[in-house]
Amino acid sequence: MVKQAKPRLRERYERDIVPALMKEFNFDNVMRVPKVNKVVLNIGLGEAIANAKALESAEKDLATISGQHPVVTRSKRSIAAFKLRTGMPIGMMVTLRDRRMYEFLDRLVSVVLPRIRDFRGVSRDSFDGRGNYSLGFKDQLMFPEIDYDKVEKPRGFQITIVTTARTDEEGRRLLELMGMPFAKG
Repeated sequence: MVKQAKPRLRERYERDIVPALMKEFNFDNVMRVPKVNKVVLNIGLGEAIANAKALESAEKDLATISGQHPVVTRSKRSIAAFKLRTGMPIGMMVTLRDRRMYEFLDRLVSVVLPRIRDFRGVSRDSFDGRGNYSLGFKDQLMFPEIDYDKVEKPRGFQITIVTTARTDEEGRRLLELMGMPFAKG
């Protein structure tokens, strides 16, 4: 079995970020230092009710972006006004952990976010109160893996970065040290 090298961001986390966070927040134990648990990518597909082909296209795009096969999410309730029945497919999601998570985060902060036109940083206010961060995109075209000519329709999706941080301040500092470009002010 060939042993793979650690992802670049994970090495930086262990070498530089952990000591910096221990010093900054006066943690007495390495286990108290916040870390990224998982990254969840989610696409809502309300159009899948009328267009079943939308699921296939979104599945292909999400698998290309994440490197992992997405799971179809289904409706929990029927809503007559939207012609929605219980169990109908209405979205897709992927949960990234360990190696794929670190590689995705590295690509996100070093390749994808700088490709956004007129980019001034991500919002500082998108934390949930427990150190987890959510980020939304209007389309999937800023990912270099996506072939522009093969995209059926630009679709928005959300990225949620789940951390072990206890406060938003700890989570924000962890992501800043990992390279997340937060907006000034």
